[in-house]
Amino acid sequence: MVKSLSVRKSIITIVLLAFSILFLLPFVWMLSTSFKIEADVFTFPIQWIPERWNGFNNYKEVWFGDYPFYLYYWNSIKVTVLTTMISVVVSAMAAYGFSKVNFPFGNVLFMIVLATYMVPAQAILVPQFILYRKIGLFDSHLGLILLGSFSVLGTFMLRQFFMSIHNDYIDAAKIDGAGHWRIFWSIALPIVRPAIATYAILRFIWTWNDYQNPLIFLRTDSLLTIQLAMQKFTTINGEFYSLIMAAAVSAILPLVIVFIIGQKQVIEGIALGGVKG
Repeated sequence: MVKSLSVRKSIITIVLLAFSILFLLPFVWMLSTSFKIEADVFTFPIQWIPERWNGFNNYKEVWFGDYPFYLYYWNSIKVTVLTTMISVVVSAMAAYGFSKVNFPFGNVLFMIVLATYMVPAQAILVPQFILYRKIGLFDSHLGLILLGSFSVLGTFMLRQFFMSIHNDYIDAAKIDGAGHWRIFWSIALPIVRPAIATYAILRFIWTWNDYQNPLIFLRTDSLLTIQLAMQKFTTINGEFYSLIMAAAVSAILPLVIVFIIGQKQVIEGIALGGVKG
């Protein structure tokens, strides 16, 4: 029986490893192509390690050429980091309020908030666009940050984790004289820290990859984010695949770094949800 389980686990591990390698091949090809000269991009068989190394010339052209990526990188970092920070704080406070603070019609209000998640984002683009033009937030990073700072999904997700905190902790803190702010900051947040980190990583990825909102609400070229910059860069340099691959590697690198740094917290958050959710 033990041998059978061991063989099965070995087979599953080998199959998953094969699929992992298969899924990584496009990224490896993209990374390899970004260091090639243009003439070697489509050579057959594929040169996984470039024979004629182009160094970092492609990256220099991408970052400091006629269409400088460093400016759009800074725009994306500013918008993404601020959106993530505000969204995490707002969602965590709302989630704590809906799960641990008793107030009239709390459940009804939460259901109303949750019902708004059923409305597609595309359905409210026109009213948002008109509103932003009226109040002066159109074509600004502040407007773009506010669009992603309030998340029904984040509130719902974190509420489930806050509900897993036993009320005895809350009652004990109240007996000691702590208010809701102290309970939230000193007791609730440390307990659900993996869930907070998981949502922060997800929000960072969603905001970094967002194409629709910058496309609709930004007009000035110097304010564009990396996703719009990628589209324009591809239009201008469509025949130079080595440059496009260098730009693509640059665009996804922050996501890889964020996930590598936060993967432990993501795993802990999944485990916490599986045990207590």
